Amino acid sequence: MLSKRRGLSTVALMAGLALTAAACGGSSGGSKTGTTDNSGGKKGGTLKILGAGDVDHMDPASAYYQTSNTLLKMVTRQLLSYPATSDEKAAVTPVPDLATELKDPTDGGKTYTFTIRDGAKWDTTPARQITGADAERGFKRLCNPVQPSGGIGYYVGVIVGMKEFCDPFAKVAPNAKAIGAYVEGHKISGITSSGNTVTIKLVQPAGDFVNILALPFSSPMPVEMNAYIPDDPTFRTHFISDGPYKITKYVAEKDIELTRNPAWTSSSDPLRKAWVDSVSIVQGSDEGPIQQQLQAGTADMAWDTTVPVANIPSLLAAKDPGAIKVGGGRVDYMTFNLLSPNNNHALANVKVRQAIEYAMNKKAVIQVLGGPTLFTCTGTILSPPITGYQKYDLYPTPDCAGDPAKAKSLLAAAGFPNGITLTYLFRNKGKAPAIAATNQAEFKKAGITLKLKQVNPADFYTQHLSHLPATKSGDWDLAVPGWSPDWAGNAARSFFVPLLDGRLYAEGTTNYGDYNNPEVNKLADQALAAPTADKAASLWAQVDKMTMQDAPWIPIDYGQSVRFFSSKTLANCKILAGFSDNCDPTNVWKK
Repeated sequence: MLSKRRGLSTVALMAGLALTAAACGGSSGGSKTGTTDNSGGKKGGTLKILGAGDVDHMDPASAYYQTSNTLLKMVTRQLLSYPATSDEKAAVTPVPDLATELKDPTDGGKTYTFTIRDGAKWDTTPARQITGADAERGFKRLCNPVQPSGGIGYYVGVIVGMKEFCDPFAKVAPNAKAIGAYVEGHKISGITSSGNTVTIKLVQPAGDFVNILALPFSSPMPVEMNAYIPDDPTFRTHFISDGPYKITKYVAEKDIELTRNPAWTSSSDPLRKAWVDSVSIVQGSDEGPIQQQLQAGTADMAWDTTVPVANIPSLLAAKDPGAIKVGGGRVDYMTFNLLSPNNNHALANVKVRQAIEYAMNKKAVIQVLGGPTLFTCTGTILSPPITGYQKYDLYPTPDCAGDPAKAKSLLAAAGFPNGITLTYLFRNKGKAPAIAATNQAEFKKAGITLKLKQVNPADFYTQHLSHLPATKSGDWDLAVPGWSPDWAGNAARSFFVPLLDGRLYAEGTTNYGDYNNPEVNKLADQALAAPTADKAASLWAQVDKMTMQDAPWIPIDYGQSVRFFSSKTLANCKILAGFSDNCDPTNVWKK
């Protein structure tokens, strides 16, 4: 669940910014520390999470990092969501969350109606019932002019009237009063609400719409949050929760603390048990020290890091219960900045990009990530678990190890006989520095000099890849992000719409290099409207291959990373697949 936005970064949100609120007394649902129930769950204690970087956004409309989704699982709810379960099929099947039930759509599959559970409340003063209008507001905020959603393509063109609502919204003054007035004074024609009910009309049937509803983007939002600019410092310090926990302290890049939300009741929430009393998220470390603390049992969960490569073989060989493979469907890829003015706009030339495809030593990168037992080199955009995947490689090299001679030859033919120098952007934590060093050495063999530029994880997307001024100025030429589908199975939409549909290019984009091919867009639209899964799969395969002819990416690998939690201290870790690829913090308990 990576995923990508406009405006202030977490650093700009005042590095010393701290929110400290008095925790209200009492615990949700009348729980008492140390008590257990017949599931074996134990209430009480503090969940200790360690990580490297911060959330990208706290506002659910714009949040896209997997860390952000882990946080939002604790403080927001959706109409539908995913259950915490070891059953692989059930784990990726949306079920009612705030909604009382999931009914079949009417009007030929185009109209969905939901009723919100009685007793589901906001942590306001006094606490109040979540309404259909709050759910409607969640959709309206997606295209706000300050922090529009990186997933906006899941809604525009899908919900009736969404585009007509969003186009004028983009021109509204970027202040809280103007944004709030537009949200409350205008309607999305396809969304209506009354009391605890909300109705959503689609342009055409969409078999994956329930998956879209289970994403955090369109989470209901209370009217009180109209007083703040989306995701600015005051928004973060006044965040109103409807989940089992509330944020009581936030220091950007350092720590987040949560305690029980007194307005939440277990009887109104079928998906979150909220065993622990509080959560402490401490940031600023790296995967090595984090792993040591987890194995020692002085911390419970990792926030945004995976197991160091050196530790993986022994943990898997020992079948350590804390080592879990995650990320089915995930891809790692190198993205090109097609807008970069560097080298006389060289990366806008498809022939230059195709030449660089051959310089990539995917085998070497896979070794850094954890080796071929976890990762497989690929030439496609989609990965095997995604509907529409077909194996092919338009730029094959021996053993996936690159072809420097061919890359040099093609670069010369494209007008760079003496090679080229490119700015390579990477995060300064986790495995990214080692991948950067590997790519620098391998690309040098092809006459490509990589000028390495490291940034902290929180800024990697918000202030560079997704930030239009940085992209257009040539701040970066190449970068290696990763992408996990936002849901499983019929999820090709979650690759091509946010990552490769240039019609949606705007500040906060996840289409980092501004790739846009009208023929690809047209074919993708046909796939989205396909009447059957088989027809959609055939069309998505064509979209995949047509896109790679333009080489907007270098697909590197697909596979799984290894997460680790302390089985000495923590029980009931159920992975939220795609959403955060981490233990569901609302359902673990302390041993």
